[in-house]
Amino acid sequence: MPGYNQKASIPASSKRQKYLLEKPEIRMIDIAIPKGSLQSQTLQLFEQAGLEVKRTEREYNARIADPRIGKVKILRPQEIPGYVAKGYFDLGISGTDWIMESGSVVAHVADLNYGKQGPGVVKLVVAVPEGLDIHSARDIKPGSRVSTEYPQLTQAFFLNLGIPVDIQFSFGATEAKVPELTDVVVDLTETGSTLKKNGLKIIDVMLQSTSELIANKKSWADPQKHEDITAVETVVDRSAVNLLIPKLKKSGAEDILELAISKIVP
Repeated sequence: MPGYNQKASIPASSKRQKYLLEKPEIRMIDIAIPKGSLQSQTLQLFEQAGLEVKRTEREYNARIADPRIGKVKILRPQEIPGYVAKGYFDLGISGTDWIMESGSVVAHVADLNYGKQGPGVVKLVVAVPEGLDIHSARDIKPGSRVSTEYPQLTQAFFLNLGIPVDIQFSFGATEAKVPELTDVVVDLTETGSTLKKNGLKIIDVMLQSTSELIANKKSWADPQKHEDITAVETVVDRSAVNLLIPKLKKSGAEDILELAISKIVP
């Protein structure tokens, strides 16, 4: 038989499969954004960073037009630390109060320093009726009823003081339950004005809280995801800048840009 040359050819489908196998995997970042009091400031922060959050037809789903970012969900800030810790999201924003209350083990990326009413820090405080002769949490009588949305932090606080109290979980409007339903309130406040309007005075501060950018521990340790973690813009007092920048550098921040602000419009 006469000899012949056979030229092997690779089907287009096989070539595409080979390309896909060789193409580096893009590890997209999933983000949880807080619903409620922190939502407006968070959306503004992302927009200023060039990462506009667009809502979809489903209320709690959103999207960001950036190839590095995958799933974006809008959730209650109370839930976000736990979901980030478990790996449902790579990144999330929540308050220091909820991170500590949940006991979630996450990586702290940055303090964002904003609350419901703008830049600043809020406080988790102990408050009682103004007419009582009580001036600190140490003066609270054993067995007092304490209403709060933060039972874990409150229990630890009073255990540390050695005062047994009856902790009652509150689903909101905690300040309105004194004195008929409770004796003491542990609540988060920015100005204290709501507590004062309800005849309460602050006698102690349990902790200070701000909004935090947190990451899943494994995601933060992943070199690619660590590099792609979203840029953050925040507002700080001029006097704090020289102290803040070294802290940001130590935490891994890069390309830090300091700009003067002429006006902030809520």
